[in-house]
Amino acid sequence: MFIMKTKQILLYLFFALTGFTFSVNAQSEDDNVKACINNYLEGVTKGDTSRLNKAFHPTAMLRSINSVNGRLYDIPVRNFIAKTPAGGVQATTKIVSYAYIGISALATVELQFADFKYVDLLSMLKFGNEWRIVTRVFSKADLGDNIKGVGVGNGAATASAQKTPGKKPSSANVKPKSDDGW
Repeated sequence: MFIMKTKQILLYLFFALTGFTFSVNAQSEDDNVKACINNYLEGVTKGDTSRLNKAFHPTAMLRSINSVNGRLYDIPVRNFIAKTPAGGVQATTKIVSYAYIGISALATVELQFADFKYVDLLSMLKFGNEWRIVTRVFSKADLGDNIKGVGVGNGAATASAQKTPGKKPSSANVKPKSDDGW
């Protein structure tokens, strides 16, 4: 009886501590993603280029559409950081949403100025244990404009991604197994 109780207690402690460890790891990963985003936001508002360098991968690109000619343009992150005002910019910032899985993450943030705002869509990748922004796609918007679309929900599949009950998946056109982004 004593041995049985001891085993039960040990099993309970094992699962309790293991579950706690997973919770701590998930929380720290969440904090790491937010730290990357906040390095960007505070780097801009405080003019802190060291925080911007922590936020962005050295080869990151900033992308948008030129409002004059309608063409896509890219700004290397080194140019963006070099032009960051020393005292920062007067803007309020907000993390609208973020999501991550594995080595990739996405965030939507707003930088609100006196008479307009930027809405940034940040793509991040995890390098070792650090998250870095690899692409900033940005749009200048009026203050009254709202972000539209569907947010991160309960994980329900979209209509096009839902499986038809009773139908076996096709083996035709199976994606390659390599990690090529296909």
